[in-house]
Amino acid sequence: MNDPIGDMLTRIRNAQLRGKSTVSTPGSKLRAWVLDVLADEGYIRGYESGTDTNGHPTLEISLKYFDGTPVIRELKRVSKPGRRVYMGVKDIPSVRQGLGVSIVSTPKGVMSDANARAANVGGEVLCTVF
Repeated sequence: MNDPIGDMLTRIRNAQLRGKSTVSTPGSKLRAWVLDVLADEGYIRGYESGTDTNGHPTLEISLKYFDGTPVIRELKRVSKPGRRVYMGVKDIPSVRQGLGVSIVSTPKGVMSDANARAANVGGEVLCTVF
């Protein structure tokens, strides 16, 4: 697999289109950090770490709905393996005039765009959520 973050975002998107309450994805530290930001911002209920039958780490993501519609309306991958997108703190985009969130991988960890601006750090823009 070339793009594990893109794979996880696609699994979340597809599960929400099907109305699933949970979705499973292979586990990694970076995926867990992205899920931490999504949970802190209120886009998912949370996630649990576990292992599959072969002993590989997995993450079980609990999706969030409001009146039967998914809380996440749009989930886009910005920085891809073929084209990385790095931005300084002044260039980090605000999603939908601040209603959405950009998830940024910075030297101080993976954080939302608001936290990156507060910490005055830039980095790789992983994805945007609305």
